Amino acid sequence: MEFIIVTGMSGAGKSAALRFLEDLDFYCVDNLPPQLIPTLVDICHQGSSAIDKLALGIDIRGQEQFDELTAILDGLAYPFKILFLDAKDSVLLKRYKETRRKHPLLSADTTQAIARERERLSEIRSRATNVIDTSFILPKELKERVTDIFLGDKPFSNLSITVLSFGFKHGMPTDTDMMFDVRFIPNPFYVPELREKTGNQPEVQEYVMSHECAVVFLEKLKDMVDYTIPFFIKEDKNQLIVSVGCTGGKHRSVTLANKLYDHLSAQGHNVLIEHRDSELPNRKR
Repeated sequence: MEFIIVTGMSGAGKSAALRFLEDLDFYCVDNLPPQLIPTLVDICHQGSSAIDKLALGIDIRGQEQFDELTAILDGLAYPFKILFLDAKDSVLLKRYKETRRKHPLLSADTTQAIARERERLSEIRSRATNVIDTSFILPKELKERVTDIFLGDKPFSNLSITVLSFGFKHGMPTDTDMMFDVRFIPNPFYVPELREKTGNQPEVQEYVMSHECAVVFLEKLKDMVDYTIPFFIKEDKNQLIVSVGCTGGKHRSVTLANKLYDHLSAQGHNVLIEHRDSELPNRKR
């Protein structure tokens, strides 16, 4: 099991770091009393447990209990890492003034409270596996650093992709990021034996893809989506909807959406497919 203690100065970004670790599939618990660490870790190591990545937020909010942290960690039989979030005193003071929050040490003088906290955290900071100074970095940059530390060279994406087919005559989807019109492809609706079928059936797919314009368009569609996905990931977008539309949403759009879904699935993306209008009854066009 991968086990991380997330600690550091109050206001330095520990809660944000835990959220980013949760995106990396860590089971995260914040403000856990240090005395409960051995019990929780034992549970996670049991064979019936599905938790193999654990991150615990432990900090000065535990008051006197926090002072027992190092002794408790020394008694653990399992390996762990310590991520320490830090920031300059002047930055922490500014953050407290902006948020109007009271320091956990409940001092009337926030400057003195920060100094006392830094002194009490000095030992755990010296043991830290990784220290991140958040004084002058954006949340996006903090996420990148946390990801680099705990994911390494392994690819990561929190992006969920939905490929949606639809019919223009039933209205365009209101929630979409990329929309493509395939009404230029010859329509299986005018082939009697295909009219009542959909692009989920092989004979319709074969007809649609028998046209060179459909083959070329599919390659360009895959290339366009492949090109843009890394940029959506970089901007921390967690959902991407790619819509493909034809006249009725039963034949051409369904076929192309299925082909795009297969392509994205083969690349390992988290992808869903939805055929909005494929089961609606045909009407004369």
